Amino acid sequence: MNKVLLGLLLGGFLGVFDGLTAWLTPAVRPMIIEIVVGSTIKGMIAGIAAGWFARKVHSVPAGIAFGLAVGLLLAYGIAAMPDANGNHYYFEIMLPGSILGAVVGWATQRYGKAAEPVSAR
Repeated sequence: MNKVLLGLLLGGFLGVFDGLTAWLTPAVRPMIIEIVVGSTIKGMIAGIAAGWFARKVHSVPAGIAFGLAVGLLLAYGIAAMPDANGNHYYFEIMLPGSILGAVVGWATQRYGKAAEPVSAR
């Protein structure tokens, strides 16, 4: 499977679990569906970015670092928005988001296949 597609699928899959970790914060349980959908989209974006990076740079440590940074940045964008009561959940959002990014960065480097060159006929 090519690196970008692997990143997209794995990011979306792990994004579901990223969103489900919100269940551990009782104050946000009423919004669990929206959180899971948003985390899935966030995971897909991180996966596409990690897959794109993996096509350009062939280094597992660099892929992990890039994925972690992208996951952290995307999670920060969500965590910076307060909930209805004005609360921020930086740790609860940024920790699973950064783990997701690091795992997807690692997987796209380790298991993604390089795109096959198209031959001109």
